[in-house]
Amino acid sequence: MRRWGAGFATNLATFADRLQERRAAVEREEDLPAVPGEDGAPPPGTERAEPRAEYVPPPPSYAPAVSAPRDPVHAVPWGVRVAAEVGWRFLVLAGALYVLMRVISAVELVVLAFVGSLLTTALLQPTVAMLKRAGLPRGLATAVTFIGGFVIIGLVGWFVAWQVMENTDMLSQQLQDGIGQLKKWLLNSPFHVTETQINQIAKNLQHAIGTNAEQITSAGLQGVTVVIEVFTGIFLAMFSTLFLLYDGRNVWQWVLKLFPRDAREGLAGAGPRAWRTLTLYVRGTVIVAFIDAVCIGVGLYFLGVPMAVPLAVVIFLGAFIPLVGAVASGALAMIVALVTQGPFTMLMVLVVVLAVQQIEGHILQPFILGRAVRVHPLGVVLSVAAGSLIAGIGGAVVAVPLVAVTNTVVGYLRAHAQEAALLAAPGPHGSTAVEVAPVRKDVPEDS
Repeated sequence: MRRWGAGFATNLATFADRLQERRAAVEREEDLPAVPGEDGAPPPGTERAEPRAEYVPPPPSYAPAVSAPRDPVHAVPWGVRVAAEVGWRFLVLAGALYVLMRVISAVELVVLAFVGSLLTTALLQPTVAMLKRAGLPRGLATAVTFIGGFVIIGLVGWFVAWQVMENTDMLSQQLQDGIGQLKKWLLNSPFHVTETQINQIAKNLQHAIGTNAEQITSAGLQGVTVVIEVFTGIFLAMFSTLFLLYDGRNVWQWVLKLFPRDAREGLAGAGPRAWRTLTLYVRGTVIVAFIDAVCIGVGLYFLGVPMAVPLAVVIFLGAFIPLVGAVASGALAMIVALVTQGPFTMLMVLVVVLAVQQIEGHILQPFILGRAVRVHPLGVVLSVAAGSLIAGIGGAVVAVPLVAVTNTVVGYLRAHAQEAALLAAPGPHGSTAVEVAPVRKDVPEDS
C-alpha cells in the first residue's frame, strides 16, 4: 500500500511537470509573430491553436463585393435638385425686389420726379439737338428749349383752369337740371321708384356728409400736404430736366462707372438703345394724344357739349395712361354730355370716342410708334395695374415706358451675351468661320 502511494505521487508530479512545460511552450508561441504561408494560411502546427479574443485576422487580398454607400446629394432626384436651385434663386431675387420696392416707396416723390424729368427730357431733347445743329451753343439751346417747353406746359394748364372756372356756374346749373331730369325719369320709369324714396336717398346723403364732416376736413388738410408735395416734385423734375438736357451724356458716363468693369460694355450699348426707345415712345404718345384730343374735342364741340376744350385737354393727358386713361377720359366726357345734353348726346359722344380709339389703336400707334416700342396689350394692362397699385397715377404713367425700355435692354443684353460667347468659343477660322460668325440683326443688309 505504501509502495502504491509512492508510485502515484511520482506519476502525479511527472504529469504536473509536463503540464507546466506545455503551458510555457504555448505562451512562447503566442508571443512570437505569426508568419502566414504562401497562400495566406497560418503556419503548420497552429491550426488547432485557439486565438485570443483580441486577435484580428489580416485583410483579404481581393476587393469585397459590397458597394459603398451613395452620396446624399446623388440620392435626391434630378428634377427636385433643379427645382430647389431655381427656388432659392427666385427667393433671393424676390427678396432683392422687395427691398428695392421698399426703398423706392420711401423716396417715392424723388423717384417719380426723376422719372418725369426723364420723360420730359426725352420729349425736349430732339429740339435741343435741332438748335445745336442750327448753330446755337449748347447752353443757349438748352435754355431756349427748357424755358419754351415749360412755358407752353404752364400756359396749357392755365388755360384749362381758366376754362373750368369760367364754366363752373353754367355746369353747376346744368348739373342741377340734369339731376331734376333724372328724378323725373325715375318717377316715370318701370322701376316703380316713388318721390318719398328719392327724398329719403337725398336725406341719407346729406346725413352721411354731415356725419363725415370731420373726415372730409382732415382729407382737405391732407390735400394741402399733397399740393405741397406736388409742387416739390415739379421743382425737382424741372431741375433734373435742365441738367439732363445740358449734360446728359456726362451723367450717363458717370452712371456707367458705378457698374463692374466687365458689365460696362453691354450697358454702354444698351443705354443708347433704351434712350431711343424712350424717346420714340414719348414722342409718339404725344402725337397720338394730340390727335385724339383734337378729334374728340371737335366732336364734343359740334355736339354742343360744354367745356369741350378742357375735356379735350383731359383726354390729351389721359392718353399717357394707355387703355385706362382713354376709358376714364371718355367716360368723363360721356357723363358731362349726359348731364348737360341728355342720353342721345351721350350715345353720340360714345360713338365718337370709340371711333377715335379704334383709329388710334389700329392706325396711329403702329404707324407712329413703330414695332420697336410696341408692348402686348396684356403687358400694358398688367403693367398699368401694377404701377397704379405701387405709386398711384404716377406709377400708371411710367409703367408702360418702363416695360418698353426694359424689353429693349434685356433683348440687347441677351444678344450681346450670345455674341460674346460665340466670339470667345473656339471654332473654325478663315473662310469656314463665316458660317458661325455672329450677325447683327439690327443692321440692314445694304449697310
